[in-house]
Amino acid sequence: MEFVTALRGNFDDQKPSLFELLSEQQLNSLLPPTLRYLLTVATHRYPRYLLRALNSFDELYALAMLVVERHYLRTRGGSFTEHFYGLKREKALHAEIPRAAATAPGIVRETLKLRDTDVWKNLAVMVAIPYLKRKLDESHEIEAPRALLGTNYTRMPANPTIRQRIMHYYKWFIRNVYPSVHAAYYFSIIAFNLAYLFDNTKYHNPFLWLIGTRIRRMNAADLQAVEALSHPKPGNASRPTSIFAPRTLGPKLLGSLSVLLPASIFALKFLEWWYASDFAKQLSRKAAENLELPPPIVSGLSALGAKLPLKKAQPNTDTGDSDKPESSDDLSLAENAPIATPSLLPILVVSPPANSEFCPICEDTITTATACQTGFVYCYACIHKWLEGMHPRQEAFMADRAGKWESGQGRCAVTGRRVLGGTEGLRRIMV
Repeated sequence: MEFVTALRGNFDDQKPSLFELLSEQQLNSLLPPTLRYLLTVATHRYPRYLLRALNSFDELYALAMLVVERHYLRTRGGSFTEHFYGLKREKALHAEIPRAAATAPGIVRETLKLRDTDVWKNLAVMVAIPYLKRKLDESHEIEAPRALLGTNYTRMPANPTIRQRIMHYYKWFIRNVYPSVHAAYYFSIIAFNLAYLFDNTKYHNPFLWLIGTRIRRMNAADLQAVEALSHPKPGNASRPTSIFAPRTLGPKLLGSLSVLLPASIFALKFLEWWYASDFAKQLSRKAAENLELPPPIVSGLSALGAKLPLKKAQPNTDTGDSDKPESSDDLSLAENAPIATPSLLPILVVSPPANSEFCPICEDTITTATACQTGFVYCYACIHKWLEGMHPRQEAFMADRAGKWESGQGRCAVTGRRVLGGTEGLRRIMV
């Protein structure tokens, strides 16, 4: 009996388990990609209005989270995902006070409640640090592959300006120092998680240890304080207020986020599972078994995809010399050229060389081999100029054919297929 009493005395029922904290962190980490996906889908329909918002998503998300998290920290004592799991944040004590927490939970709650300074410290941990980490991760994904291309891509330019010097040292930090900082960050989180799991520390995160804040379960006093937020104050009871008033509508909308956003994430995860599961594939396969869709017909192509011979232009004697017939060279080139779907014009392409060591564009030995997304290899300068539409071969061909041909800008020089990302879609081959 004494052993059981000792166990009950040491047990802290307000301390959340590590698995609750990890579940809350996982839910919180799903918010940015989910909102970015929804914004991307909406941008495809309204790019004129939403493209700038999508390009500045990280900044807009950080500002929105700053407003939302500040409201929840001041009213609920924790973030809105923590409130969804019934958790709160409070100032840490050097020693536990179980008797005072049991006899006077309201006084203990007001004593350990986060003040304005503590709220801003927690906002720095919850909003600023994740934002900086996302930006550093994106920079590392861009700068790390450039280090493999040689010193020409990493050296400081001649006669650099102050901004170029700062960017050079920043990129050097991203390539050489940030991987170690990133590893130390995750090692410290693992160490704190293990210490928290075995009751050796009150903090599961090193940043919470730095600001002196810990996460606890909400008790009856916290639930009563949250419920009291929905009731009007005694001094304002006689004053009629509308539900659409800013002072009333704003807190209600922010308060509903703790249920609305997690529920939407669960719904999106269910839809992702539904479309990725074999059950949904079998249903869609059975529904489409009896549907036979004909292939699309494009001008200049037959229904089976065979190229139709183009009719030669007949000289028109009624219009005089103003309308000249097309040359036989243009007709022969147009018969073998691919056709652009939007404009229905032939696309300028080149023939692949018999020897793979030669560039299809300049027909010379390949220098700085660069692969296109279609698999063909070119000189880097040739394919870069071709995708930009500034290659001399394109300019010479399009000199008197503007409006009748497409120059192949943004397309593979051999196949005529669109290259996604333009010059960013090129990949240098390391020989």
